[in-house]
Amino acid sequence: MPPPPASSTVQRLPQPAADERAVSARLVALIRQEMGRSGGRLPFDRFMELALYAPGLGYYTGGRRKFGEAGDFVTAPEVSPLFARCLARQCRQVLGDGGGDILEFGAGSGILAADLLAELALLGALPERYRILELSAELQQRQRETLARRVPDLLDRVEWLRRLPAEGVRGVILANELLDALPVQRFRIDRGRILEQFVVAEGDALALSWEAPVSPGLEQAVTALGPLPDDYESEIGLRVGPWVEALAGVLRQGLALLIDYGHPRAEYYHPQRNRGTLMCHYRHRAHADPLFHPGLQDITSQVEFTTVAGAARDAGLDVCGYTTQAFFLLGCGLDRLVAASDPERVQEHMALMQGVKRLTLPSEMGERFKVLGLGRGLDPVPLGFSLRDMRERL
Repeated sequence: MPPPPASSTVQRLPQPAADERAVSARLVALIRQEMGRSGGRLPFDRFMELALYAPGLGYYTGGRRKFGEAGDFVTAPEVSPLFARCLARQCRQVLGDGGGDILEFGAGSGILAADLLAELALLGALPERYRILELSAELQQRQRETLARRVPDLLDRVEWLRRLPAEGVRGVILANELLDALPVQRFRIDRGRILEQFVVAEGDALALSWEAPVSPGLEQAVTALGPLPDDYESEIGLRVGPWVEALAGVLRQGLALLIDYGHPRAEYYHPQRNRGTLMCHYRHRAHADPLFHPGLQDITSQVEFTTVAGAARDAGLDVCGYTTQAFFLLGCGLDRLVAASDPERVQEHMALMQGVKRLTLPSEMGERFKVLGLGRGLDPVPLGFSLRDMRERL
């Protein structure tokens, strides 16, 4: 099947500089080499993996700035320090008097780690260690610079890892906007047949193609979703199960918080969502062409939380809460933090209120982002799920 024509949105995207195009060309050459060893095509999930994580060339492993106003997108910790301040109260509840560690997956620019540590210090609830699992050397350095600038006196508590700690974690595990970047398979229903999406070579360019599935388990997983209409396309995350199993293997006692945009299964695979959720981000423009300068843009897929929760139960974890970001932050005391702001300090108060709107309004992050809590050995209900728990939707 030929690729769709480039959308007008993609045609209007700003073009990268010559040095950036050169990096992307090197990644495309690597992709084409692997295609040659794989019969001339790559399943979409493998292409996505290379585009995001190829050593030194992928989006998350290269040197381009990705986060914040100067990058391609803004995450909740960069929107407002209130995000970390609320999260700190949830961490304090879990860490309690017994202490423990915090492990953050993929700390981005390092702002969440810095603001969280600063607030926990004010609350008298610092973790024994703040551990960051980060594969990108460039991002490790950026995180170190952020922490050294914002909380220099707490830098000695921070430790960077390249693999999960063998001794496990007792405390809190954080994964903010991580699961949306796990490579996914794409599928299509075509006259009752299940097809898989591949990336192929078309002359000097890359193209998308629908062909018979080759990814192990794909047909069974799609069939298990139940009847879907003809001409239906979407994503399915076959890597979610192994990732959650690894998470369960490392969480000895405490709470894992998975914060991302997504839906439970019934909403994710709704018949009207017939082109899936795949989205790309480049210089604060969102579009749907994953082949636009590979390595220079983010490629994401929304999270299907029902599968995540099921994999957690299968791995022996408790699903201890599921709610929207807005209700989670309110459960952690957002309203009290806002009430403590001084309206007489006009600029500071206005910035705070703008952050509250972006974090909580349904049209912004408030309902699009969800929080899933996975636990082991927890007694009280985590604060963030105390106002509204939507586990019945999973």
